[in-house]
Amino acid sequence: MDPNLKEFMTVLKDGYHRIFIQEWPTMIGGALIGIMSVITFTWARPWGVVGGLRVWGDWIFYSLGLYVSKPGAFLIDSNSVITLGLIWGALAASLAAGQFAFRVPPPLEFAKALVGGTLLGVGSALAGGCNVGGFYSSISALSLSGFAMMVGLLGGAYAGLKYLYWEMEHLPTGKAPAPPKKRPFIEKLKPFLGWALLLGGVAAFQAYQFEGYVIEGGVLLCGMAFGFILTRSRFCFARAFREPFMTGEAKVTQVVIISLMISVLGFLVLKWTGLRSETSYVTPNFGLGGLLGGFIFGFGMLMTGGCGSGTAWRACEGQVKLIVALALFALTNSLTKAGINASVTLKTLVGYTVYLPDYLGYGWTLGCIFLTLLLWYALVTWNERTGKLVVDI
Repeated sequence: MDPNLKEFMTVLKDGYHRIFIQEWPTMIGGALIGIMSVITFTWARPWGVVGGLRVWGDWIFYSLGLYVSKPGAFLIDSNSVITLGLIWGALAASLAAGQFAFRVPPPLEFAKALVGGTLLGVGSALAGGCNVGGFYSSISALSLSGFAMMVGLLGGAYAGLKYLYWEMEHLPTGKAPAPPKKRPFIEKLKPFLGWALLLGGVAAFQAYQFEGYVIEGGVLLCGMAFGFILTRSRFCFARAFREPFMTGEAKVTQVVIISLMISVLGFLVLKWTGLRSETSYVTPNFGLGGLLGGFIFGFGMLMTGGCGSGTAWRACEGQVKLIVALALFALTNSLTKAGINASVTLKTLVGYTVYLPDYLGYGWTLGCIFLTLLLWYALVTWNERTGKLVVDI
């Protein structure tokens, strides 16, 4: 073989390994998430996860005759499409890297999936979204309810960690079933399946375009990009809220803060220039809904071992615990949201809408949000050096 051609093939092989197999640096993942958040909002809507899960849960209960109103179309509703895209992209990334495998948890972890998934569903319904919609995209949309959920998430993560330490001392975990033996043919087939899914996503976009649903097709591709990035960078918001209390590590929290700053800046420009509606994703959850919902969701994150987006992409790696948690997440969010919508009292207690530029203007809003995020950055950095906030076992 020609030496130049051989060198070229080596470079291609190394590049493929870096992109599709090797874990990406967390900072790269966070920056890409922030950029994709802005791109997705520019294209159609903010990034979200639980909205799609709720549509799926609504369809299940509608099919059982428990709901009267017909939910949004599974393949057309943007909430459903973006979550479908996330799962599609995450599964493709997992298969392309040859990392997909069913992993059955021990009995206690299975029980925690049931409890944790339920808490994720209830908490996200109260807070107006999961860690993505209720926290990340809400703050990006310049809504004060995102900060209410942030406070709740911190409290819930702290309480959840205290419980996990108690559990380690008092409850037997049990043994997980032995993993199935790897079959060489299946292992070799996985990357091809991953590539088939990626190409299938492009084909699906073409199908949407052919049917006149160009926006929905783009939303699907955006969701796929989120799923791929999350899986390759192992990006999970649960770690950002857990690690400062558990080990003192600040890296993931710092990355989330930087990612959020990118997203906030992009959203602010789009809203300030009138390219996107000022009220978009400004939810009426500032108050009890954001605080209590965030706390419940934060505790649930520690039970399941993943946030809303983290539970979704880890389920796509074949982790049975997260698959169960994701199913409970969807069902309980649907039921809780239906209960809230059916009660005027509950809707009032959940909170109210606060769009920060209405009170501060765009310049001061950007300054106050960035100052708050920088203070959070400084706090976790200080804690990493001192360990003052680390929970004792």
